[in-house]
Amino acid sequence: MTDSLELGDVYGATIGRIKAQDGDKPRLGVTALMWVSHAERPLQADELCHALAVQLGSTDFDVGNIPSISTLVNSCQGLITVDMEASTVRLIHFTLQEYLSVHPDVFSKPHSAMAEICLTYLNSKQVKALSTAHSPETRNTPFLEYCSVYWGVHAKRELSDYGRSLALELLKEDYSLISTELLLAHAGLYGMDNGTCTPFSGLHCASFFGIVEVAAALIEVGGSDINGEGFWGLTPLSCAARNGHEGVVTILLERGEVDPNKASENGQTPLFFAAWHGHEGVVKILLEREEVNPDKPDKWGRTPLRAAAQNGHEGVVKILLEREEVNPDKADDWGKIPLSHAAKHGHEGVVKMLLEREEVNPDKPDKWGHTPLSYATWNEYEKVVALLKSRKAATPSTTWAPGDTS
Repeated sequence: MTDSLELGDVYGATIGRIKAQDGDKPRLGVTALMWVSHAERPLQADELCHALAVQLGSTDFDVGNIPSISTLVNSCQGLITVDMEASTVRLIHFTLQEYLSVHPDVFSKPHSAMAEICLTYLNSKQVKALSTAHSPETRNTPFLEYCSVYWGVHAKRELSDYGRSLALELLKEDYSLISTELLLAHAGLYGMDNGTCTPFSGLHCASFFGIVEVAAALIEVGGSDINGEGFWGLTPLSCAARNGHEGVVTILLERGEVDPNKASENGQTPLFFAAWHGHEGVVKILLEREEVNPDKPDKWGRTPLRAAAQNGHEGVVKILLEREEVNPDKADDWGKIPLSHAAKHGHEGVVKMLLEREEVNPDKPDKWGHTPLSYATWNEYEKVVALLKSRKAATPSTTWAPGDTS
């Protein structure tokens, strides 16, 4: 018998012992294992303890239900342990994760259950009573950050009817300010321009997470402006497009009142966001709409093609280059063309596609006098340099002007 089979027998027997314990220990043990093995990131000990204290159906979070971490460890019969240095809870060995992945019957619809727990926590009186001011005291709600950021991730994977009703209860009004701040900070949006955060509407939130059934229900119920502006002027469509949620993009576009070309405060359209993040499916869906301008620049002159070229999204670049309206040699406010950005970042495939277009000038300098070849040479991208020289690009100057941060 192999070691892996022996370990499997040990894990199976241990889980059997967990389920055979007295009192509340079976629930605590199995649920703790579910969280540690299916959470989107390692959980702090106090986060896990709060998760295990949530009572579905209750709007009151009872601190008396919070188990100690030692109780949880004991209930798991040694299958979880606390990393004392990081204060996180983890499985005893990576082979246990492998065992659980091939024995899905250990847990019943884990992501659905985790979504319900997160939503119950967010709907509790204690969480809703938090100040609407920025950065309220959250010491007594350690599970808040995880729930705010990840409930929708679990719900998108698996959502029960009860979870749907909890989500609609949460999102019938604006997503709370603190939850919005936590979500946007995790996404790298909040604080980048010292902007003032405003709560997302329920439809913004459902669109951001890409939960089709919840977004559809919120649209039918009404009360949310389908073109409403959230943080940075983002619309629900921009939120869905940014994160690549084709299903939500589709149902939003089915509404006659939606503006598929509405830009954010920085002039970025849903197409720009989809192109920036490389979501080919969303780009195709948006380009089916006649009113969508495939070459519309933001306030810095950055087009969807420039965004895709900078980030090396070859599929999106190919789609955009097929549109006659797209100028492949269009410079941004720094004088850089898409080819310069692709060369600067070493995106060989994108460089090759752009160089196939006759109107692209491989010697076009930006406002610092740098050409695509000078960027590729400076960053030692030899294959890109060779491609550019094949178009007879001029040898770059050795002078490098300071201040190029675009």
